[in-house]
Amino acid sequence: MNGIIVIDKPKDYTSRDIVNIVSKKLNTKKVGHTGTLDPLATGVLVLPIGRALKVSELLTSNTKEYIAEVILGYETDMLDITGTEIKRNIPNVTKEELLKVLKSYIGKYNQEVPLYSAVKVGGRKLYEYARSGTPVIPPSKEVEVYSLELISDLKHIKGAVEFTIRCEVSKGTYIRSLINDLAKILNTFGVMENLRRTKQGNFDINQAVTLEQLEKKDYKLLPIDLCLPPYKRITVENENEVINGKMFDNIYNEPIIFENKNKE
Repeated sequence: MNGIIVIDKPKDYTSRDIVNIVSKKLNTKKVGHTGTLDPLATGVLVLPIGRALKVSELLTSNTKEYIAEVILGYETDMLDITGTEIKRNIPNVTKEELLKVLKSYIGKYNQEVPLYSAVKVGGRKLYEYARSGTPVIPPSKEVEVYSLELISDLKHIKGAVEFTIRCEVSKGTYIRSLINDLAKILNTFGVMENLRRTKQGNFDINQAVTLEQLEKKDYKLLPIDLCLPPYKRITVENENEVINGKMFDNIYNEPIIFENKNKE
């Protein structure tokens, strides 16, 4: 069994949970994923299966799209509603101010990695420092926001402001950190209430199947060939030459995919 399946990940499952479920349902251990989603998040989770695992890196896109529900007025240690509240105020934010700040974040900026993440510092994951109470300075990295738009009205509820945004960002961008950064510019605090990934590269939510559909076998594996980037394709007669490291002249001066038409 070889191909790609896009799962609409439900809330409260880890990406590893989904891999295990799909592995069991399809009766194969050759299942992986190309981009982790936190348990709180839902949406597009791309799973390469069988021979598709060998081209996982080619399936991983630098661009991802999310819809995020935001609450301004308090902050938690995890920067989302699953964490423990640590700060609170009453936000005084207008729609015009919010739109201005959203526009200002389009482009590249240095984003601090959240404490509750699996990024390693000194050989330990950041969340291990956080859970043990050990002081640590989280690293920052350059990310890029390609688009950022408000897609709902602002709701003023019990001393908080709620709204929904759609954003297209580079790989490695933490949306909960982006929300926290936006809130700081607005002189308040912010948390992520819900997050849905609607697109990862060429894969979008319309291609995704639910776990219920998986259970009913109401799905089709996407062919590996159709999911690869539009690189130059070279057909080889003997794939073992490529597997064993034979050198080929790249006369095309661009990335090349070697393929064997006799195999899926």
